[in-house]
Amino acid sequence: MRAFELPNAGALVHLNNVSGGVLAGDKLLLDVELKPGAAAQLTTTGATRLYRHRAGSEDSEQHTNFTVGDNAMLEYLPDAVIPFANSRHRQRTEIHLGTGATLFWWEMLAPGRQASGERFAFERLSVKSEVYAVQRPIMREDYVLEPQRRNPVAMARMHRYTHTASLCAAQQGRPPAFWRELENTLNEIAKQHTSPGDTVWGASMLASDGIVVRGLSTSSCYVHKTLVEFWKAARVAITGVESVPPRKIY
Repeated sequence: MRAFELPNAGALVHLNNVSGGVLAGDKLLLDVELKPGAAAQLTTTGATRLYRHRAGSEDSEQHTNFTVGDNAMLEYLPDAVIPFANSRHRQRTEIHLGTGATLFWWEMLAPGRQASGERFAFERLSVKSEVYAVQRPIMREDYVLEPQRRNPVAMARMHRYTHTASLCAAQQGRPPAFWRELENTLNEIAKQHTSPGDTVWGASMLASDGIVVRGLSTSSCYVHKTLVEFWKAARVAITGVESVPPRKIY
């Protein structure tokens, strides 16, 4: 689909999957390169639905690679990942930031099709994420959820929470003092939206060049609006420009 011009410069691009979801054995690869000084906002037209595994098929896979040129800005704001019952999926995201490059990236994970009675009924979900700033790793995450082997609702894991959310905001070259101040700002927002037993939020600066916000919730209705609030606050602090929520096409 064609890109749309954003009011404050840059292009909005929608990612589409014509099959309506990710099927067993699918191998999806997305490579995106932003040239120096460019600005792009990428979103999806709906949730990423992971369909059940079929006997004899390999796990479905989705590999996403971003290269963000010097002084460019990427906003990657997809809808939630929903693993259906008996699905097996591997997801890997790798982002490379050039000098002065900026990143806003959120992720949301649901436990399944709750309206159909599914709750952690998938077989396996593997997620690996890496962010680099001028070749230096600033964030790495690698986990596997296998509900049949390790129950996510155990006290030491997710307990009663079912949905997870995260926001990574980064800009290469910012000093640690900037991130400490932004961490305090975002944690004030986190306090306002935390209700133990329903939703918990927290923000923490990375080793350099960025900050991460994490959230756990019992319902998707608590997640998206709060993520948008974190994103708006971080975007103004980092770029000095108000955010423009993604325009959705259905």
